Amino acid sequence: MHRTRRPIRSRPGLARRRRAFTLLEVVVAITIVAILAAILVPNVLGFIGSSKVKAAQAAVESLSNQVNLYLADNGLSTIPKDFDLSWLREGNKPYLRSDNDLIDPWGNEYVIRVPGIVSYDFDVISFGADGEPGGEGENADIVSGERRGSSGRR
Repeated sequence: MHRTRRPIRSRPGLARRRRAFTLLEVVVAITIVAILAAILVPNVLGFIGSSKVKAAQAAVESLSNQVNLYLADNGLSTIPKDFDLSWLREGNKPYLRSDNDLIDPWGNEYVIRVPGIVSYDFDVISFGADGEPGGEGENADIVSGERRGSSGRR
């Protein structure tokens, strides 16, 4: 005689037992996610920080080139002592698209130092993540014409 089996759903109690996760399963899953986050988050934040530094390096060099173009177009052989980077946004043919071009990746304004220390005539500077002169790592100053990581920071 052949007995037919009842479907799993119709067995009393069996379906009720497998509806939810056990506390142990939840704790193990949360622990795995926490370990992965502890490993990955610092690495991702490090990449974001280094990309901001690289963007600021490119921007100070670009701003320095724009200042040199401004000087050449206006027939100036030396930069005026009162020169301000906002001058690059003025006139019929501005050298920058928007005021945002004068803001570094950390939200601080780029600064021009006349005369320069790294370059003879002028330096374009981002004061890094902290917005203050000096510092190390992501807080270090980024100066046009200077290679990052070189000894003898100024």
